[in-house]
Amino acid sequence: MDGEPQRQPSSPLDPYPRTGEAIQPTDEQVSAQISRELLAIHHESYGRSAERARAYVLDDTVIVLIDGLELLPNEEFLISSGNQDAVFNLRTQCQEAIGPTLRAAVERATGRRVIGFASHISLEGPRFSAEIFRLEPS
Repeated sequence: MDGEPQRQPSSPLDPYPRTGEAIQPTDEQVSAQISRELLAIHHESYGRSAERARAYVLDDTVIVLIDGLELLPNEEFLISSGNQDAVFNLRTQCQEAIGPTLRAAVERATGRRVIGFASHISLEGPRFSAEIFRLEPS
């Protein structure tokens, strides 16, 4: 009506709206982002780094290999004393505890929800961990 003030939208409009279709990142870009984020999370969580992380996006699955794990001095001592199981169990529990953070990083990079997560660490030979994420079907 003429006498009523015009209503403003409930949210601000984008001053720079995108035209055309949204550009999706390539699998290589997604893999690189996941690798960087998981390596950073690993360093923040354990206080030690690893040599590298490599992520592979395969349909509804993301596999991340974190190579060259650096262990803490107490973990090295436990392993040299024959208590490798104690380190394995502690690292496994830590991976479960940081699972939601790892899932969030993968969800940010892929734009898809993580519906399953599994983690395994190898302390024999080359030290590495394998992180496997199942994604909601696209």
